[in-house]
Order: sequence, then structure tokens, then C-alpha cells
Amino acid sequence: MSASVATVQAVDLVKHFRVGARQQTALEGISLDIPQGKLSALVGPDGAGKTTLLRLIAGLMKADQGQLNVLGLDVAAHPQQVQDRISYMPQKFGLYEDLTIQENLELYADLHGVPAQQRDERFARLLQMMDLTRFRGRLAGQLSGGMKQKLGLACTLVRSPQLLLLDEPTVGVDPLSRRELWSIIEQLIEQENLTVLISTAYMDEAQRCAQVFVLYQGRLIAQGPPAQLCELAQGLCYGVAPRSGNPARLLQAHLLDDREHIVDAVPEGGKVRFIRNAQVPLQDIPSLDGLSAPEALQARLEDGFMVLLRQQVAAVTLPFDTPPSGDSQDAADAGRAVVIEVRDLVRKFGDFTAVASTSFEVLKGEIFGLLGPNGAGKTTTFRMLCGLLPASSGQLEVAGVNLRTARAAARRKIGYVSQKFALYANLSALENLRFFGGAYGLHGAQLKARMALMLEQFDLDEHKHLRSGELPGGYKQRLAMAVALLHEPEILFLDEPTSGIDPLARRAFWRRITALAQSGTTIVITTHFMEEAEYCDRIVIQDAGRLLALGTPEQVRHQGDESLADMNSAFIAVVERARAQASARVQ
Repeated sequence: MSASVATVQAVDLVKHFRVGARQQTALEGISLDIPQGKLSALVGPDGAGKTTLLRLIAGLMKADQGQLNVLGLDVAAHPQQVQDRISYMPQKFGLYEDLTIQENLELYADLHGVPAQQRDERFARLLQMMDLTRFRGRLAGQLSGGMKQKLGLACTLVRSPQLLLLDEPTVGVDPLSRRELWSIIEQLIEQENLTVLISTAYMDEAQRCAQVFVLYQGRLIAQGPPAQLCELAQGLCYGVAPRSGNPARLLQAHLLDDREHIVDAVPEGGKVRFIRNAQVPLQDIPSLDGLSAPEALQARLEDGFMVLLRQQVAAVTLPFDTPPSGDSQDAADAGRAVVIEVRDLVRKFGDFTAVASTSFEVLKGEIFGLLGPNGAGKTTTFRMLCGLLPASSGQLEVAGVNLRTARAAARRKIGYVSQKFALYANLSALENLRFFGGAYGLHGAQLKARMALMLEQFDLDEHKHLRSGELPGGYKQRLAMAVALLHEPEILFLDEPTSGIDPLARRAFWRRITALAQSGTTIVITTHFMEEAEYCDRIVIQDAGRLLALGTPEQVRHQGDESLADMNSAFIAVVERARAQASARVQ
């Protein structure tokens, strides 16, 4: 690629960090060209070096070795000149929540030196593009997650950059908001000939890009158009149905255990999508014995990505590797005990009703999903189920305890993993386990044994003396899970636990969750990643505080539209249909 059409050129970039007494390599010999006027993606597992590379390009840190030119400038020699011509939206973009949308835009325009005469036109265009015009006087702290992300992008674009860097901009954002954000990004590229480099954990997003760069442990292991990377898995992808009455997640776990023959497996549309080892004929895979004939499928970018990862290691390590065994009972089996009972649950904040007359049950050993757009009321429902927020009215029993009268008793029977890392960052992993174990009433030999087991099961032993705030994101998640399971809770609550983590880490996480459910632990989970709904026995979809759908993934997929095969499309259809009906009633 010639210099005239490359916005970013990197040659043999190397970056190290000092972690305690050790030197850690974040990037090793990275060479790439980012094409001008195109959308490119950085993908890779947690800790692959994506954020480090974006920060180098943004001039926020210097490489230890190598050459990096951005917009024709040596970024190490001229970081300020580069920063004056680009915009960078980090994962945690700093909105001022006690300022309005308009005031946030004004503040960032001041910081970037945008002339007063340019602001009105620029703000009006950005607010229209983000569909925020009618909310310009609302405080940023009162916006939904999707609206905050759109405001963050607007603040990043208060000036017209030549290069836009986006670090996982859709993490924690529901499918409707993700669709809106991508429409905005594609509009910017088309109308302003903007060059965009985005890091993402979602392979369906990367598949929309012109160029994809795959990082692994600081090295660039592949690059090219999505179609080229898909070819790595072409002819190797199949769909197979589980045995009657068994959830797809059990078959997935069984296939993943066959590492000699199976590269990857994931639930999809009631079946399991899997990738076979290219060296093994389909008929020679023993883990498929007794199942219906697999159906050949077209390869996706995620399939090519997983093939690449398996080429890096002989067998992908699954840290939550506790294979489930045995057959699953149907979630509707009347013999399974009800462990969560919700009847006419209401939560109001002043005059605003966040949750309106919601009712459902959760059975022992069930994986139950709470889905909904940002601001739909699912987090409020979730916090009431955990005993973190009292209900305004209604009946709520968890593990046989009435949460309206005995929240403390119920909390001893549950484990909780929040969306944001909520452990003590200044304590080591070991110290966090010891502290929370004591809080759960564990002491002496029992606490010591449980801590040792959790460190082993979550592959944390080598990191147990590191401060938890210094752990990589994937290890923070493992530690949060270890703490939540330390006291062997009857019910485990998980609030968007896989937000922003890569497909490999998601497989490992759900393998562990599947094993927990098989052992009788009840799982209640919120997620914005609709493919994860396929792991659930049943799901609810909420919006505007109301329950829109309740049932198995298959029942919800087909609610009102038999043609919807994937959960993402079904989710959008259910929500949009309900909103249209609500709008018609108002009119």
C-alpha cells in the first residue's frame, strides 16, 4: 500500500510495560497500514494489545521501538500535531454527568478550541445525526447507556477530524443502539471521507469493515478484508441439533471437550454451530455419534477468528473447564422447585415508573436471562432480585425468603457479579477472596479450602498476589466470579458479565456457567449480547419497564414472526413492535 492512501503506517512497533518486577510485552513487531477513507477494525482476545496500539496512534504514549506515522507525521516526534488532527474515543469516555448534553458539547468544543462561529452548525448536525436534538437540555447522568455512547461520540466529533479512533464504542450497548451507532459511523465515512479505526470484541461488527487486523499476545497474526479471513474456516462450518429435550449449551460443551476434532462450537438458533478440524473428515468425529446429520454452513468472520486462535496454541485453554455431564431436565418440568417468584413487581422513582407490574418465576438450576434495551428497566429488576434495591410494591421471594421483609437473609444465599468491577482494587486477588469470604461467614480451614479451590478453578494462582486493579480485564472477571461463588450460593446473579470480552473468553465463561447450572446452581443473567440468550433456558425481554416477552429462546424468536431465526433480529422485532403499538395508543 502506498503512502498516499495510508492514514496510519506502522513498522516493527514494540511496546513494553513494567508490571511490578516484571517487564510485560504489549506489542511485538507490529507492522500495518490503515487505508484512508475506510473503516478498519482491530480484533483479538483480551490483552492482545488493541488499546495500546490505539493509544500509540493517538500520540498518548511512545513506542519503545519501531516507526509510526499518522497522517504523514512521525507521531513520536510530533504528538500534539497529530492530536490536533484526530479524534479518539476511549473505552471509558469522560462525560460530565451533572452537565446537560448541550453543556457537554460546549465543554469539549472549548477543550478542542472549536471557533464559536462553527459551533451552532456543527452541534446541530451532530445532535441530528445522533437523534439527540430533543434531549439537548437533559443531564448526561439521566441518559440511557446507548444515548451516553452517542453523546460521547458527538463530543469526540465536535471538531472535524481526519482520523477517528474508537476503542470498543458499543460495549454495554443494546442491539438497537448498536445498530444506530454503526449507522452513524458509516454515515460519517460516506459523507466526510473519514478514516475510522475501531477496536471491537464483536466479530459481526468487524465483518462490516473494509480491513481487519487480528492481534494475539501483542503480535499481528492476520490481516485482510473480512471475506479473506472467512476463507480460513470455509468448508469447515456446520450446524447440528441437540438430542430432543436437551438445551444446545450441553451439546456445545460436549463438542468443545472434543478438542482433537472440534475447533469451536457455539449455540445458534436452537442448534450448535461448530467448526471441525480441517485434518479430520466429518464422519470421523466421534462426538457427533447419535446426532442428526450436520448441515453445512457458510463461514463467518468469527469462525475464521477462532481458527486463527487455534493455530496459535495446540489446544485453546478454557479457564472455566468443568465439563458438564448427564442429561438436562426440561426447564418446564413441574418437579423443579421455584427459587425466585416475582408477582406484580413495581418500582417507582418519584413519578417515574421504572418497572411496571412484572411477574415471572425462575426454577432451580435454570439459566434465566433478563434482556432489554438500555433504560428498559432490566437493571432495576435485577437489583431488586439481588436485594440491592427495595420494590415499591408487589411480591418478591428469592430462595424462599421474602425480599421485602428479609433482604439480609436472602443475600446470604446469593452471589453477585456486577457489570463494573466492584472488588477492592488496592487489595490483591488473595486478599479480596479472604475479605469477602469472611463477610460471607467463612472462616479457618473452610475458608482456606474454598479460596484454594477458587484460585485453581479460575486459573488465578499465578496472579493471586497482584493488586486486583492491575489485573487484565479477563482476569478481573475471573476474580469477580471466584468471589461470588466462594460461599457456594444457591443463586448466582450476573450483570452483563461478558460485556466487551472476546469470543474465546465468552466460550470459556459459558462453559463454566453450564457446569454450574448442571450442578443445581440457579443463574440469572443480564446481557446485551443476544447470541448469549441462546444459552438460557428461558428469557424475558423488557422495555419501558414492561415485560414484552417470556419463554424459551425458540418461543421468543418466533413470537409473532416465524421467519426470525436469530435472537438479535427477534429482539429488535419484539421491541420495535411494542414501541409502535405504544405510539399508536398515544395517538
